[in-house]
Amino acid sequence: MDLFNPNPDEFKGPLAYRMRPRTLDEFLGQDHILGPGRLLRRSIQADQLSSLIFFGPPGTGKTTLAMIIANTTKSKFHSINAVLAGVKDIREAIKEALAEKRLSGRRYILFIDEVHRFNKAQQDALLPHVENGTLTLIGATTENPYFEVNKALISRSRIFQLYSLNQDSLLELARIALSDKDRGYGSLNVVLDQDALEHLVNVANGDARSVLNALELAVETTEKQDGEIHIRLPDAEESIQQKAVLYDKDGDAHYDTISAFIKSVRGSDPDAALFWMAKMIYAGEDPRFIFRRLIILASEDIGLADPHALDVVMNASRAFDYVGMPEGRYHLAQACLYLSTAAKSNSTMAIFDALRAVEKSEEEEVPNHLKDASRDGEGLGHGQGYLYPHAYRDHWVAQQYLPRFLQGKIFYTPGKCGYEKQIAGSVQERRELQFAALKQQEGFDWQLTPTKQTRPEDFWLRRSMENISEMLGQVREELFAFSSHNSERLTLDLSGDLGFLTWAACVRFANGGVWSCCQTEDSCQQMEHWAEHFAYMVRPVFLHMPWEAWKSDSFTEKGAPFCFDMLTGYNLFSPANQAPVLKALKQLVKHNVGEKCILSLGQIHTGLTQTLSGLLKQITQQSYTTHLSKSLLKKIAASEKEQIDTRTSFNPSNDFFEAIQAFWPFHCKQYQKIFYFERVISRPKILSWFEKKPEAPFRFLESNLTEEELQAIKTFLLQTLPGRPVAWQQGFSFLKSVAESKEDT
Repeated sequence: MDLFNPNPDEFKGPLAYRMRPRTLDEFLGQDHILGPGRLLRRSIQADQLSSLIFFGPPGTGKTTLAMIIANTTKSKFHSINAVLAGVKDIREAIKEALAEKRLSGRRYILFIDEVHRFNKAQQDALLPHVENGTLTLIGATTENPYFEVNKALISRSRIFQLYSLNQDSLLELARIALSDKDRGYGSLNVVLDQDALEHLVNVANGDARSVLNALELAVETTEKQDGEIHIRLPDAEESIQQKAVLYDKDGDAHYDTISAFIKSVRGSDPDAALFWMAKMIYAGEDPRFIFRRLIILASEDIGLADPHALDVVMNASRAFDYVGMPEGRYHLAQACLYLSTAAKSNSTMAIFDALRAVEKSEEEEVPNHLKDASRDGEGLGHGQGYLYPHAYRDHWVAQQYLPRFLQGKIFYTPGKCGYEKQIAGSVQERRELQFAALKQQEGFDWQLTPTKQTRPEDFWLRRSMENISEMLGQVREELFAFSSHNSERLTLDLSGDLGFLTWAACVRFANGGVWSCCQTEDSCQQMEHWAEHFAYMVRPVFLHMPWEAWKSDSFTEKGAPFCFDMLTGYNLFSPANQAPVLKALKQLVKHNVGEKCILSLGQIHTGLTQTLSGLLKQITQQSYTTHLSKSLLKKIAASEKEQIDTRTSFNPSNDFFEAIQAFWPFHCKQYQKIFYFERVISRPKILSWFEKKPEAPFRFLESNLTEEELQAIKTFLLQTLPGRPVAWQQGFSFLKSVAESKEDT
């Protein structure tokens, strides 16, 4: 019998087989990938599937989902089981796929159950045909595909993880099986006590097949009395065995448990760390493996925050080798508890930055003053100019130790805990002095165009010029910064015209799906054109939805509204569009906000942006020969304050965010954040600040300052500012919701 084309006359078998869902609407659970509007659901309904691998525990619906695809696709569908099939079966499937493509042009979908059972040669046989589109692969596996499936095949497939079903889904499944007259026990008078049903669900541990098998055994073995089959708790207990804790040293349990252990120690949770370590010991894990992980962790996650941590672990490891088990558990516990409670720092990861610098930098000669003077110092002058630190106060002197092109480069950043907190100030102070010594030695000959002869200071110049993009990246990270990462969030970007957040969301929430709203039709078409370069499975959906014509029914499927897990946006509003934006957000709250939906909005805060008066004050505090009068600086500051206080300098944190908090169903927090960075201002940029154009940032000064005063400011900036890095600030307002509902408090 073909698993995917059952004969009605032969539609007999175990209850778990008979109750398989036939459509997406009958499918229970896995809403994170199959809920309304989700990426996988849309792909199945559109019959636009790429190669897929379903990964999850037994009884979560992997094969059932493949059956649904077989029943809905217009493609030729063929299935094999990796336990029984071999290379011969793969070749026959490929031959059939080629014939199907040649004769009818239809796509060919090959479903492989237990795909991890294929060896490397069998998986390699599939690879070229998956890559050239001869066939579309759908695999199902209970093992982690990243360990069990070839990397080349993984890279050409979308991985969807299915989770154990929750209690509500299992309860609903059991009720359907008892009421369905065609496939279940609806034609029998079955009475299942509530405590018996709950026992079946609890012990099944999220496995739908286990619940149905136990239910079937209970019904078939319970005698009918007075015309009914009454299943009580003792009957349910006999029909299903207690679940066991599994630990496979070579499988996911091994990697997941050691991962939980390491993260618990890193997270300074001694109770959780002891629990996961106890599980490994109880399951027979090699204690030396645990010690190896602790030794690594002592340097990777603690490092100089507690320099004694490595000594404690090494001594405990040596003591264990001397004592052995079972008393050696004390040494394991001591090492575990010490590291769990120690101060944390990952500053030792600076070695990887240094390795990248070695890989990318040009071949660089050791600076002359650092060369060995014992061999040829007299003849070649090696070592000349070296300052001997012990000859100076505190055994330190400011001089450069890095190669010329890396001078000023920072690899190590001291942490803020433990021992590193004590040394952070001195490290920073010495770096500042080293930089000052460099300027004194090399001068200020800044160059705007890097060349092979670029001076050391140019590194700082290039870094300053790049910091603007780094700042924007930090703003995006701030918008996507949450307590937990979930790649299955269904996300709506309200600022789709920029694409600033949409593309990042596609990476972060790859398995959930991303929808994006554009204000103009041109930008929507442009974004859709860019999206065509993405595979269908990872492509965001762009909608032309001006605020004034907002339609919440755009986010529905068969009348069922989407439930977004996250709403985000960047610089959405101005005083002109505040009302329609609020109206649109209210509609979203009413129709499309899911349980514990995250709201994350960001807006430039004009009141916290770099001011001209602050810039001039910063410059005049330095030792330049030209100065502006204090009276002129006061006039500039007063003009700026007047400008910021006007309606044209809209501050969203005052009105707009407060209006949103009034109707958003979850608690929100509003806060401001200033990003500081060094910026190099060119002469053309300075001239553009004072142009006779409406968009010129400092044109507002014309109303309060004379032409002579404006000219004095411009002259001062042109004489002192070009080519020199200055401290710059950009302020932002953020509004974020937290998971707790207002009704819960």
